[in-house]
Amino acid sequence: MEPKLLDPTDPFVPRHLGPRPAEMREMLSYLGFEGLDALIDACVPAAIRAERPLALDPPRGEHETLAELRRIAEKNEVFRSFIGMGYHDTITPPVVLRNVMENPGWYTQYTPYQAEIAQGRLEALLAFQTMVADLTGLPLANASLLDEATAAAEAMAMCHAADRSGRKAFFAAADCHPQTLAVLATRAEPLGLELRVGDAAALDLTGGDLFGLLLQYPATDGRLVDQRDLIARARAANVMVVMATDLLALALLVPPGELGAHVAIGSAQRFGVPLGLGGPHAAFLATDEAHARSMPGRIVGVSKDAHGRPALRLALQTREQHIRREKATSNICTAQVLLAVMAAMYAIYHGPNGLRRIARRVHGAAAVLAAGLHRMGLDVGPDPFFDTLKVRTTPDQGAAVLAAARALRVNLRPYADGAVGVALDEAVEREELVTVLAAFAAAVPDAAAPAVAELEAAVDPAIPAPFARTSEFLTHEVFNSHRAEHEMLRYLHRLQARDLSLTQSMIPLGSCTMKLNATAEMIPLSWPELARIHPFAPTEQWRGYREMIDQLAGWLAEITGFAAVSLQPNAGSQGEYAGLLAIRAYHRGRGETHRDVCLIPTSAHGTNPASAVMAGFRVVAVKTSEGGDVDVADLAAKAAQHAERLAALMITYPSTHGVYEETIREVCATVHRHGGQVYLDGANMNALVGLARPAELGADVCHLNLHKTFCIPHGGGGPGMGPIGVAPHLVPYLPGHPVVPTGGEQAIGAVAAAPYGSPLILPIPWMYIRMMGGEGLTDATRVAILNANYMAKRLGNHYPILYTGRNGLVAHEFIVDMRQFKASGITVDDVAKRLMDWGFHAPTMSFPVAGTMMVEPTESEPKAELDRFCEALIAIREEVREVEQGRVADGDSALRHAPHTAETVASDSWSHPYSRERAAFPAPWLRTHKFWPPVGRIDNVWGDRNLACTCEAVEAYAEAE
Repeated sequence: MEPKLLDPTDPFVPRHLGPRPAEMREMLSYLGFEGLDALIDACVPAAIRAERPLALDPPRGEHETLAELRRIAEKNEVFRSFIGMGYHDTITPPVVLRNVMENPGWYTQYTPYQAEIAQGRLEALLAFQTMVADLTGLPLANASLLDEATAAAEAMAMCHAADRSGRKAFFAAADCHPQTLAVLATRAEPLGLELRVGDAAALDLTGGDLFGLLLQYPATDGRLVDQRDLIARARAANVMVVMATDLLALALLVPPGELGAHVAIGSAQRFGVPLGLGGPHAAFLATDEAHARSMPGRIVGVSKDAHGRPALRLALQTREQHIRREKATSNICTAQVLLAVMAAMYAIYHGPNGLRRIARRVHGAAAVLAAGLHRMGLDVGPDPFFDTLKVRTTPDQGAAVLAAARALRVNLRPYADGAVGVALDEAVEREELVTVLAAFAAAVPDAAAPAVAELEAAVDPAIPAPFARTSEFLTHEVFNSHRAEHEMLRYLHRLQARDLSLTQSMIPLGSCTMKLNATAEMIPLSWPELARIHPFAPTEQWRGYREMIDQLAGWLAEITGFAAVSLQPNAGSQGEYAGLLAIRAYHRGRGETHRDVCLIPTSAHGTNPASAVMAGFRVVAVKTSEGGDVDVADLAAKAAQHAERLAALMITYPSTHGVYEETIREVCATVHRHGGQVYLDGANMNALVGLARPAELGADVCHLNLHKTFCIPHGGGGPGMGPIGVAPHLVPYLPGHPVVPTGGEQAIGAVAAAPYGSPLILPIPWMYIRMMGGEGLTDATRVAILNANYMAKRLGNHYPILYTGRNGLVAHEFIVDMRQFKASGITVDDVAKRLMDWGFHAPTMSFPVAGTMMVEPTESEPKAELDRFCEALIAIREEVREVEQGRVADGDSALRHAPHTAETVASDSWSHPYSRERAAFPAPWLRTHKFWPPVGRIDNVWGDRNLACTCEAVEAYAEAE
C-alpha cells in the first residue's frame, strides 16, 4: 500500500521484517506459491484460524510511538524512595550503562550453550560467581536466579532435596522481607511442605521436624542480630541454614559462610542495576561444594579446550530439566545474565576498596540519620544496623512523618504498628538527609532537626566488632585492574568481542525465537521515569507504569483471546508454574482437591514436567506419534484412565516439532470432557499471532515468552517475562502480592518478588506491539512462516526434514535430521562446531529429537542472511559426504577439529589434510568480516570432573586511594 503524503517517514513494520517485497515474491515463487496468502492458506489449517482479525490500532512510526510512551512515562513521579525491602536506588557507572545495558553486542546474545563462542559472557558470569562467593564467604555460587524471593524458594527446595530424613517443615524468620515470605508460602504448599514463620530468637529446634530455616541478614527492618548460636544449634540438629543477605552490606559485615550458614541468597540489584519498579534484577545463591549438584540454576565452570588452554562453559548440565524432567527439583531454565553481567562489572569497576568506600558511606549516612533522630527524642532501637532504620513512632506520628516526607518528594516505609522505616542507598546526598530529618521534625512536637554537618563530624561510623568483617574479598586481579574508564571500556569490548550475538549473524534457534530487538524498543529502558521507581512506592506515583501495564495486558489478551493477563511471572518457567497453580486453585475452589494428574506429551520441553511437579501434580506421559503430533488415541486412553483425577494437560502449540497439529481442538475437548483444564505453552506464539488464538483453540491458560515472540532480548540467558493469559473462570485465581494488591478475588500466592515481575522491560513489547499494530503483527507471523518454509525447502535438498504438516509445509521452525551421519563418526556436535567457522551459532541441538537441529529463522532475517546460513549448512553437508565416501577420515576432517581459532590457523605447525584457508575461510564473505572463535572445542567431561566455578584467587593488588 502506498503511503499517504503525511504518513510517518519512519514506519517500523518494514524495519522489523527482514525480506523486502521483491525478495518475498522470489521466495514464494521458489516454494510454488503466487502470494503470501496462498502459502498461509496451505500451511495453517483452517480449523485453527482466528475468528476475526486483531482489533489493534494500525502500525505507527518509531518517533511518534516513542513520544507517546514518553508522555505515558512522564505520568510517573520519580520521588526519592528510602523504602528498602531489598530494593535500593543505585548509581550505574556510565561506562557500564552505555557499553552493557544499552549495547546490542551484550543484550542480543543467546544462552551460552555453544560455549566456544560465548567466552566473554561466561567470563563475566564467572566474575559474578566469584564476586558472590567472596562476599558471602561460601565457595560456590551460581550464575544468577530470577529475584531474591524466588531464590529463597529455590534454596528451600534445595535444602529439602538434600534432606534424607523425610522432614517436611521449613522455618522462616518473621523479619524476612514480606515478599520473600509470600513466595515461600506459595512454593511450599503444593510440595506438601509446612512453612513456619516466627521469631528466630524463640525458635525451638528440639522437635526434630525442621529440614531448614531462613534468616534475613540484615533483617528487613535493618537490625543486625548475632545468629551464631542459632546457626550452631541448627547445624547440630542437622538443619540447613539459609541466609538472605545484602552484597553491599557484606563489604563491611561478617559473611554468612563465616557465620556457619549452608546457603546464602539475595539480590545483586544495588550493584548498578536500576530499580525499574522491581526488575529485572539478578538474584544469587551460594553454598558449599557438597551441594554443587543440587544447586538450582546455571553454574559457569572452568574447563580446557582441544589445545589444552583454559576455556569456560556451563557446568553440570546433566541437572538440566530436559534430562531430569519430572525428577528435577527446580524448573528454572534461564537466569538474569544481562543483569548479572552489569552487577559483576559494577564490582570490577569499583574493586574491593571501592565497594568498601560505598558501603562505608551508606552506613555512615544511616549513622548520621540515626544520631539526628536520637537527638530529636525518637527511638531508633538498640540494635546495630547497616543502612536501614526502623523509627518507633505512634500511628498518628508515623502517618504525619510519611505525609511530610511525601510532600518533600520522599518515600519512607510504613509499618503496620505505626513505625516508619528509612533505608539509605548509594545515591543519598547530604541534602536528602536534611529532608528526611525535616519530615520527622514536622511530625514531632517541639523537635528541631539538627544540622547534618554537625552530626557528620560527631558520628562514629564503625560497624560493631561482632559484625565487622575482617576477611578479604575480591582479591582476583580482574577486580583490581580496571579503575580507569579507558581500562574498563577496553575490557568490556574485549569480552564482547569473544561472544557471537545478533550483531554478527542470525541465531536460528528453534523454539527460542532470536528476532530483532529494535533500538526504538530498547531506548525507554534508560529513562529515569521508568528506571528509578521503587516497586513499593505509592501506586499514585506510578500511574504511567499502570497505564502501560494495563494497555500491554489488554493487547496480549486480544492477541491470545483470553479474558485477562497477569504480568507477574518473570520467566517462562514462572509462567508455566503460575498457570498450573491457577488450574490447581480452580479445581480446589470446586471442591475437587483430588484432581492431581497432569498429562504431558513426551516431546514437551523439560520445564513442563518440572513445573507440574512443583505445582503439586503427578505427571503422566502421553505418547507422540511418528508424525510428531500428540498421539490422540493415547491421550484419549490416558484421559479416560485418569478421568477421576485428571487436572490438566500441558501442550505446546504449534507442536514442539514445528507443526500445526490439526487435532488441537479435539485434544482440548477430550481433556475438558474428562474434567481437566488445558495449559498451552506459548513458546511458539511466533507462529500464531494474528492467525490463531490459543483461547479459541480450547486452551484455558497460556503463558507467553515476551523474550521470544514479543522482542524482549535474551540478554545472554535472561532477562525474560512469562505472563499468563486465562479464560474467565480462571481470572479469580491470578497471582496476588502481599505489598501491592494484584490478581483476582481468590488469588494464588505471589510467584515473584515484585508485583509485576520485571516491569522495566515491559516497554519493549509495548513498543513492539504499538509500532507493529494488528496488521504488522499478523504480517510478522506470515513472514516467519515464509522464511522457515523457504529454508526448509532449500535445506531439504541436502538433509532430511524430520516433520512436516499439511502439504509438506512447516510452521515457523523445522527440524533437520543429522542422525544418519553417526554411522560415519560425525555427530550433530561436529556440525554445530563447524558452523562457528562460518560465523554462525548452531540451531537448537538435539531437542526435541536427539541428533537433530531445530531451525527458526524468524521474520526479522533478510533473504541474504537466510541464504548465507543455508549455504553454510549445504557446504558442511559436502564435508560430511567426504567422510561418508571415505575420501577423508572422520578424525582428520575439518568437522572434527572445528572450531578453528586464529591462533591455530596462524600457528607454525599445521598437520591437517585440509588447508588453513578451508579451515578459517570456507566462504568468500568471511574475508570481509570474520568472527573468530576465541577457543577451540571445549572438553565438557574434563570440566565436570574437575569442577572450578570461581576465578582463581591471586594476591590482592595494592590500590592507591
